[in-house]
Amino acid sequence: QVRLVESGGGLVQPGGSLRLSCAASGIIFGINTMRWYRQSPGKLRELVAGIGSGGNTNYADSVKGRFTISRDNARNTVYLQMNSLKPEDTAVYYCNAFSEATWASSWGQGTQVTVSS
Repeated sequence: QVRLVESGGGLVQPGGSLRLSCAASGIIFGINTMRWYRQSPGKLRELVAGIGSGGNTNYADSVKGRFTISRDNARNTVYLQMNSLKPEDTAVYYCNAFSEATWASSWGQGTQVTVSS
C-alpha cells in the first residue's frame, strides 16, 4: 500500500522559511519522480517543483530562486525548502509520487502553509 506523509507546514511571516518533508512507503522510491503541488482556495492545483529519479529538477516560475526540491533515496523522503516566503505562497502543499516504470501516481494528504504577518 502506497503511503505519502507530508510534514513541516505551518504559519510563517513573509520573508520566512519552511522545509516540507514527504516520507514515502509502499513504493520503490528510487524509480519515482517526486513532485510538490499546491492548491489555494478557489484555484486549481499547480505544480511547484519536481525531481526525477536521476536528480534532475524543475520549478514553477513563481518559486524559482526561492524554493529547492531535494530527495534522500536512503530515507525514501523528498524535501521542499522554501525561502523568502510570500503571502501568495499560502496553500495546501501536496506530495506526489509518479512511477517511471508503471506510470502509477500517488498523493499525500497535504500540509497547510500559511504566510501571513
